[in-house]
Amino acid sequence: MAALTTNVVPLAGLRRDDKFTAAAGGGDDCATGAGVELAVKNGSGSSVTVTLATPETVDGDLSVQDRAVAVPAGGEMTIPVTDRYRNPSTGRCAITYSAVTSVTVAVFRGLTS
Repeated sequence: MAALTTNVVPLAGLRRDDKFTAAAGGGDDCATGAGVELAVKNGSGSSVTVTLATPETVDGDLSVQDRAVAVPAGGEMTIPVTDRYRNPSTGRCAITYSAVTSVTVAVFRGLTS
């Protein structure tokens, strides 16, 4: 599992296209919080499902379903990574992919006041 770096967007703006890295076959993890976004580019010819693990439980023993987002073939998606996805033991969000060939990812966060 690769640890994705969070790119903080300064007031002057940020070039995004050069921040992407290949999605890891074993999954990735990233920071969570207000304004954190996972950007996914799918350059493959098939849809890819990106799954954010949800470590939360309800009533002490009922697991909250993970967030699965389909990224269309040749498409891009931006997924909010709120603290709901924060793993208490690592402090980060675990991310998996149904396929990684031609899939690149980056994490961005805007400035907070």
